[in-house]
Amino acid sequence: QVQLVESGGGLVQPGGSLRLSCAASGFTFSRYSMSWYRQAPGKERELVASITSGSSTNYADSVKGRFTISRDNARNTVYLQMNSLKPEDTAVYTCNAVGRIPLNYSYWGRGTQVTVSS
Repeated sequence: QVQLVESGGGLVQPGGSLRLSCAASGFTFSRYSMSWYRQAPGKERELVASITSGSSTNYADSVKGRFTISRDNARNTVYLQMNSLKPEDTAVYTCNAVGRIPLNYSYWGRGTQVTVSS
Protein backbone atom coordinates (compact mmCIF):
# COMPACT_ATOMS: atom_id res chain seq x y z
CA GLN A 1 0.00 0.00 0.00
CA VAL A 2 1.35 3.40 -0.99
CA GLN A 3 1.72 5.76 1.93
CA LEU A 4 3.14 9.23 2.45
CA VAL A 5 3.18 10.28 6.09
CA GLU A 6 4.16 13.82 7.03
CA SER A 7 5.45 14.83 10.43
CA GLY A 8 7.18 17.73 12.14
CA GLY A 9 4.53 20.40 11.92
CA GLY A 10 3.49 22.54 14.84
CA LEU A 11 3.41 26.02 16.30
CA VAL A 12 6.50 28.18 15.94
CA GLN A 13 7.27 31.86 16.50
CA PRO A 14 8.16 34.19 13.63
CA GLY A 15 11.83 33.84 12.82
CA GLY A 16 11.90 30.30 14.11
CA SER A 17 12.67 27.06 12.33
CA LEU A 18 10.90 23.81 11.69
CA ARG A 19 11.83 20.61 9.87
CA LEU A 20 9.15 18.60 8.12
CA SER A 21 9.57 14.96 7.19
CA CYS A 22 7.66 12.79 4.75
CA ALA A 23 8.13 9.06 5.08
CA ALA A 24 7.23 7.10 1.95
CA SER A 25 6.43 3.44 1.44
CA GLY A 26 4.85 1.15 -1.12
CA PHE A 27 6.67 2.42 -4.22
CA THR A 28 10.17 2.84 -5.60
CA PHE A 29 10.96 6.09 -3.84
CA SER A 30 14.27 6.78 -5.60
CA ARG A 31 12.56 6.95 -9.01
CA TYR A 32 10.04 9.59 -7.97
CA SER A 33 10.21 13.35 -7.87
CA MET A 34 9.12 14.63 -4.48
CA SER A 35 7.47 17.92 -3.65
CA TRP A 36 6.07 19.89 -0.77
CA TYR A 37 2.87 21.84 -1.29
CA ARG A 38 1.04 24.08 1.11
CA GLN A 39 -2.45 25.49 1.40
CA ALA A 40 -3.62 28.23 3.70
CA PRO A 41 -7.29 28.90 4.50
CA GLY A 42 -8.99 30.69 1.63
CA LYS A 43 -6.00 30.29 -0.68
CA GLU A 44 -5.11 27.91 -3.48
CA ARG A 45 -2.66 25.11 -2.95
CA GLU A 46 0.82 26.17 -4.03
CA LEU A 47 4.03 24.34 -4.80
CA VAL A 48 6.66 25.20 -2.20
CA ALA A 49 9.62 23.07 -3.23
CA SER A 50 10.45 20.05 -5.33
CA ILE A 51 13.33 17.66 -5.74
CA THR A 52 13.83 15.30 -8.66
CA SER A 53 15.11 11.76 -8.62
CA GLY A 54 18.49 13.27 -9.54
CA SER A 55 18.27 15.65 -6.57
CA SER A 56 17.78 18.82 -8.60
CA THR A 57 15.72 21.30 -6.59
CA ASN A 58 13.28 24.12 -7.25
CA TYR A 59 11.63 26.56 -4.88
CA ALA A 60 8.80 29.02 -4.87
CA ASP A 61 10.09 32.60 -4.91
CA SER A 62 8.46 33.23 -1.55
CA VAL A 63 10.63 30.64 0.21
CA LYS A 64 13.94 30.87 -1.66
CA GLY A 65 16.82 31.31 0.72
CA ARG A 66 14.73 30.22 3.70
CA PHE A 67 13.57 26.67 2.90
CA THR A 68 15.63 23.67 1.84
CA ILE A 69 14.24 20.45 0.40
CA SER A 70 16.30 17.28 0.58
CA ARG A 71 15.84 13.55 0.24
CA ASP A 72 17.34 10.44 1.76
CA ASN A 73 16.66 7.56 -0.60
CA ALA A 74 18.03 5.03 1.87
CA ARG A 75 15.34 6.08 4.33
CA ASN A 76 12.61 6.73 1.74
CA THR A 77 12.17 10.17 3.25
CA VAL A 78 11.98 13.72 1.95
CA TYR A 79 12.55 16.70 4.22
CA LEU A 80 11.71 20.37 4.23
CA GLN A 81 13.92 22.52 6.43
CA MET A 82 12.13 25.80 7.09
CA ASN A 83 14.09 28.71 8.54
CA SER A 84 13.22 32.35 9.21
CA LEU A 85 9.55 31.46 9.29
CA LYS A 86 6.95 34.14 8.70
CA PRO A 87 3.26 34.27 9.61
CA GLU A 88 2.43 33.97 5.91
CA ASP A 89 4.06 30.53 5.93
CA THR A 90 1.15 29.28 8.02
CA ALA A 91 -0.54 26.47 6.09
CA VAL A 92 -1.11 22.77 5.84
CA TYR A 93 1.99 21.30 4.23
CA THR A 94 1.50 18.21 2.10
CA CYS A 95 3.97 15.78 0.59
CA ASN A 96 3.59 14.71 -3.04
CA ALA A 97 5.30 12.00 -5.09
CA VAL A 98 5.26 11.93 -8.91
CA GLY A 99 6.51 9.15 -11.14
CA ARG A 100 6.48 9.25 -14.95
CA ILE A 101 8.06 5.99 -16.11
CA PRO A 102 6.61 3.62 -17.13
CA LEU A 103 3.29 5.26 -16.29
CA ASN A 104 2.20 8.48 -14.64
CA TYR A 105 1.52 8.18 -10.92
CA SER A 106 0.91 10.78 -8.27
CA TYR A 107 0.57 10.17 -4.54
CA TRP A 108 -0.38 12.57 -1.76
CA GLY A 109 0.04 12.57 1.97
CA ARG A 110 -2.58 13.88 4.36
CA GLY A 111 -0.62 16.94 5.42
CA THR A 112 0.78 18.49 8.55
CA GLN A 113 -0.19 21.85 10.03
CA VAL A 114 2.42 24.59 10.35
CA THR A 115 1.42 27.67 12.31
CA VAL A 116 3.74 30.67 12.60
CA SER A 117 2.49 33.05 15.24
CA SER A 118 3.66 35.02 18.23
